[in-house]
Amino acid sequence: MGTIKNILAVLGILVLLGCGYGYAKIAPKLSQMDPDYQTMYLEFAGRLLETLDPGVAMTWAVPVENPDLTPADIKESLKSLASAKDFLFVGEAPFYKQVEATTGKPYRHVEFLSFCDAKVGKMMADYQDAYTAFMPCRIALVRDKQGKLWLYSMNLDMMIHGGKQLPPELRKEAIRIRNVIKELMAGAAKGEF
Repeated sequence: MGTIKNILAVLGILVLLGCGYGYAKIAPKLSQMDPDYQTMYLEFAGRLLETLDPGVAMTWAVPVENPDLTPADIKESLKSLASAKDFLFVGEAPFYKQVEATTGKPYRHVEFLSFCDAKVGKMMADYQDAYTAFMPCRIALVRDKQGKLWLYSMNLDMMIHGGKQLPPELRKEAIRIRNVIKELMAGAAKGEF
């Protein structure tokens, strides 16, 4: 019995030493992280565990509330709301038309609308070239397989809060852009102009 106690005591000490060493290595890196990283990763992990789908966990989804709204209505709503927020509409890609052209068969509505704030985009590109992959900001207008319209966009919180804290002005502007995208989606889902 004494031998088992000694083995467990040694294992306990090794575990504590390992934890201490790991903390000493990780703590300096964690201190450089954005102050909201823990909340962001907990929310991401919760969505991932709930859905078991990383694509769902990394996006925002807003259902279109009014069934009378058409894709054209929602697009006009998005463009109008973006204009009111000084958020430039820079293009659209009617994916469903490309699918129909290549398959010769009708396809449900899937379209990508792109928006940009050039000043913030420049700040992002100047800070980190890889951030250009997030530009322009996109909102997808999708008719699901049951016929309901949805708006989807990439959850920008991972870019904003998921790593080293952004410089203060860039962080402020990135949060503003994130909020604008969410406002556009919420408003267009109701058919606001």
